[in-house]
Amino acid sequence: MKFIIDNWMLMSVALASAALLFWPVFKGATSGALTAEAAVQLINREKAVVIDVCEANEYAVGHVGGAKNIPLSQLEQKLPGMVKNKALPVILVCQSGARSGRAVGIAKKLGYEQAQSLGGGLGAWTKANLPVEKA
Repeated sequence: MKFIIDNWMLMSVALASAALLFWPVFKGATSGALTAEAAVQLINREKAVVIDVCEANEYAVGHVGGAKNIPLSQLEQKLPGMVKNKALPVILVCQSGARSGRAVGIAKKLGYEQAQSLGGGLGAWTKANLPVEKA
């Protein structure tokens, strides 16, 4: 106990570094983002709809096969018209996973309870050697 009291600064640095090392583990466990493999299973087994929330020029460069494009700024207006069945799983995709994470909140607010983000975005999709289409 005396050691901890005498070296409180060393102990606080050790605890802080341990917390920073485990942060990605905790963040990944609570983020709810799909892996590319889990997304493929949802698409094949449950007929999930893939929505790319990138801008049109990014979508044209490359997107998940069969994905429909609705830019994030237009998602609230256009999603109900594009995906009428709110019980279907909706997979939201962007380049890195950041915009699709925000899109999940919008989709859930609209009543799409099975909306999920593709963790890592299109980068994770291509890293898993899954097909990419160009418009």
